[in-house]
Amino acid sequence: MDLPVAVGYRILQKQTPKVNVYYPFVLGLGNIQAEMKINSAIVSTLNNTMIELGYNDSNLIEMVGQFEIKTNERNILSLILTVYAFTGGAHGMTIVKSLTFDVTTGKQYELKDLFKPDSNYVNVLSPIIEQKIKDWEIQLLEEFTTIRPDQDFYLADHSLVIYFQLYEITPYVWGFPYFPIPILDIQEIIQPNGPLDKLLSF
Repeated sequence: MDLPVAVGYRILQKQTPKVNVYYPFVLGLGNIQAEMKINSAIVSTLNNTMIELGYNDSNLIEMVGQFEIKTNERNILSLILTVYAFTGGAHGMTIVKSLTFDVTTGKQYELKDLFKPDSNYVNVLSPIIEQKIKDWEIQLLEEFTTIRPDQDFYLADHSLVIYFQLYEITPYVWGFPYFPIPILDIQEIIQPNGPLDKLLSF
């Protein structure tokens, strides 16, 4: 099943406070267990994000959510969930969460799963990102040293995209710093038959 999987969407809406959250679900997979695992992971991630942003907070004024499919090919589905909430103050807060799956099994990938076990991927990716920070003259809150082993990521356009949350490494005005890394540039450390390998051979 190398064709794109079918993705629908649902809407969570309330009037008071104003909540309007769109989120995806997969359907029609040959493996119903895989379908349930993927949809459960999406809903769980969304719920945790909404709670983190104050869904149950009495001061919540507005919450808006949307999603974007980044990769849907070669049995790999990579997507992002974006949720914004306003509870008062100078501005609201936004969190972006990404999920990457093997649609044949429902397996959800962490960053470490993309690379060979002995690859020291953190030490390989961090200097690449550090150089991009310098090249793009990105303002930092403090000196950048390394990514987290579980750093946020998604897959798009035959690239691994590493990104950071608001305030994680930059002031709010910089938004979400995204760092696309072409798979070809890191092919020596990717996991054979893993998602990066599958996308590289496409």
